[in-house]
Amino acid sequence: MTEPVPGRITAPASGLVVTDLVKEYAGDGYVVRPLDHLSFHAEPGELVVLLGPSGSGKSTLLSCLGGMLSPTSGSISLNGLDVTGAFKKHLDAYRRKHVGFVFQGFNLIPSLSARENVAVPLIVSKACSRSEALARADALLERVGLGDRTRHRPSQLSGGQQQRVAVARGLVTDPDLLIADEPTANLDHIQAEAVIGLFRELRSQGRVIVVSTHDARLVPVADRVVRMTPDGVEPERGAHEVRFDAGETVFSQEDPADYVYSIVSGQVRIVRELVDGDRDVLAELGPGQYFGELGALLGFPRSATAVAQTDVVATALPPHEFRAQLESPA
Repeated sequence: MTEPVPGRITAPASGLVVTDLVKEYAGDGYVVRPLDHLSFHAEPGELVVLLGPSGSGKSTLLSCLGGMLSPTSGSISLNGLDVTGAFKKHLDAYRRKHVGFVFQGFNLIPSLSARENVAVPLIVSKACSRSEALARADALLERVGLGDRTRHRPSQLSGGQQQRVAVARGLVTDPDLLIADEPTANLDHIQAEAVIGLFRELRSQGRVIVVSTHDARLVPVADRVVRMTPDGVEPERGAHEVRFDAGETVFSQEDPADYVYSIVSGQVRIVRELVDGDRDVLAELGPGQYFGELGALLGFPRSATAVAQTDVVATALPPHEFRAQLESPA
């Protein structure tokens, strides 16, 4: 492993430590928070799986871990290096020396052979001579089971083989942290099994591997699973009556989504919280109408705030009961 670039030191001094991480974006005047006080710790040699649907913050977290995106608050440290506190001029060195990337779309250069694609990061950074870079590429391709494909171009390789080349390229700088974004998304089950097996083998090399996926096949081989949607999205309690006083908030924007609400009596206003503190009214709902269904069904945080305009009586439905209600014949 390489020596750390300058930065503030945090404890513990080994592995990947994510503490109270928040990332906010302002879009069309409102705030979206894909990362909301996320914390976890992975020891060297562990495989971490970020599990969640599209839009749950997986790619945002990977960008923060890779030093490509600055979080709004919180901290990230890798083997004692405070990534979020490192001087900006040191982030390039952090990305170059400490992080390897494996992209969902492989991102291989069509005109280059497998060995040349793997060697590119070393050649571009001038970390060693071209011959040394190619020799290391050959060794890594042998390690990922492509020793007989070193001179093949991407068009001559299967999807699974291209993904193995991408993994080898991510390892060529001997990084402390290997980041993989949806590595099995474009593969059939046979190719995916081979790539999953490869990650299983690589976790013993003393580096942290972080894989984002919505593919549950990776869960059994993970040392740690970070679920990017809140726990308890499918509540244990069945349908039940709830009451809210006039002016009371039913749920707030960015809250975890649990129930779908069907209004029995009263009026509910759905509003979006804006960056400047104002509220944009999205809907006024009354008896017989329901709200909160998208977040609960998809496992997303609430995208708006619901406020009782009058005294309200509603039925709170768990997502599975609401789904069954929708699918039942009229």
